[in-house]
Amino acid sequence: MLIIAGERSGVGKTTITLALLSWLKSKGKSVQSFKVGPDYIDPMFHSAITGLPCRNLDPILTSEDYVKSCFSYHSQKADISIIEGVMGLYDGVPNSSYFAYGSTAHIAKLLQIPVILIIDCSKLSTSIGAIVYGYVNLDPEVKIVGIVLNKVGSEKHLFLLKEGLKICSTPVVGVWFREKNIELPSRHLGLIPTEEISTYQEIFKDLALMADHSFQWNLLTPYLQKNQTKTNNKFLDNLDHFIINNKINLRCAIAKDKAFNFYYQDNLDILEKLGIELVFFSPIDDVKIPDNIQGIYLGGGFPEVFASELTKNKTMRESLKKAINSGVFTYAECGGMMYLSEKIIDFEGKSWEMVGVLPNTAIMDKKLTLGYREAKILIKNKLLKETIILKGHEVHRAKNTNIPNPSILEVRDYYTQEILSYQGWQINNIYASYLHLHFASLLIKINL
Repeated sequence: MLIIAGERSGVGKTTITLALLSWLKSKGKSVQSFKVGPDYIDPMFHSAITGLPCRNLDPILTSEDYVKSCFSYHSQKADISIIEGVMGLYDGVPNSSYFAYGSTAHIAKLLQIPVILIIDCSKLSTSIGAIVYGYVNLDPEVKIVGIVLNKVGSEKHLFLLKEGLKICSTPVVGVWFREKNIELPSRHLGLIPTEEISTYQEIFKDLALMADHSFQWNLLTPYLQKNQTKTNNKFLDNLDHFIINNKINLRCAIAKDKAFNFYYQDNLDILEKLGIELVFFSPIDDVKIPDNIQGIYLGGGFPEVFASELTKNKTMRESLKKAINSGVFTYAECGGMMYLSEKIIDFEGKSWEMVGVLPNTAIMDKKLTLGYREAKILIKNKLLKETIILKGHEVHRAKNTNIPNPSILEVRDYYTQEILSYQGWQINNIYASYLHLHFASLLIKINL
């Protein structure tokens, strides 16, 4: 078991994690991967390699108990568990429990799993010693057992880096020289999902080959043995008990294609455990929504990128509009909410017709809205009590032409508690906002 962490964002953490996963799969290992924090796209790459759904470990959106239960339960199903960290090792939210709550370091402490730290060496030489020394000694309970040197320019550069590291006892377990042949394509919200990359399997093969000669396997292999996690399913057992006593028998249509694919696997699992039959459909390719449904779930994604295809599928838009206006319960997050608007105006200023059940136009903007949120419910509704505070995450480059009146949510920054927006519609049994929610924390708050 290992956590792959970075000294900061952009050090090549995802590429090296994918290389390690690819190498392990090429050796016939079953691998369960995890991702720290609120991420959808990196887990898609993990799952494309391992064949198993990647799980998010996020104590801010869920709880420490849920993280421990989730990791314990899913690790038992595979030979090896690999966790990809988020941002820099100690990048988290300060609180009374830990100065870097929700960070990769926090997860390492919580699960007692060793860390491999990746350093971007492109602008470093002997100063690397001070950086690694600080990371290793900042919190002795975070066990950094190896260093990966990434973006090394030459053998001379490598010599200088190793000289600087003599101040530290942590071994170098991998050296990755600057490599321009393998680049994962990206756009305005990060990596482009695997559904849009026809050559991703070839990329994974190349990464596995690079991993084969870039790691010191004699140093790394001891941490890649059969999982021996302590069983800790307390939270999941309590969740199952709650679910058993609150079964819901209905069919829910879930939008899932290259335009809508931001879903936590845990959310889908929870819905199925509740007795809800999940029926997937494509707003791009299908002519109408599935028959005999009592619910619609529209997750996030990239409707702005595929706005032309969504607009052209008029029969689907009319089918959705008819079902929603008839009162079918509809839950939409971020991109899903944008799809329900009257129009989307893309980055080039082109206007595209959408479903039109929300009195709004979503306009793409250069400004990135990103971060953890707390949301206070402002109006009485059938789903949640007004006293409940929701915890969620925002990540988008869109803004609305209209603020809902009344808004269903008062949204604050999770850390500073600054009010950031009033948002969210409740119309014709629609619940829609920019917030991405994890259902593990939401479930026990629903009025079933």
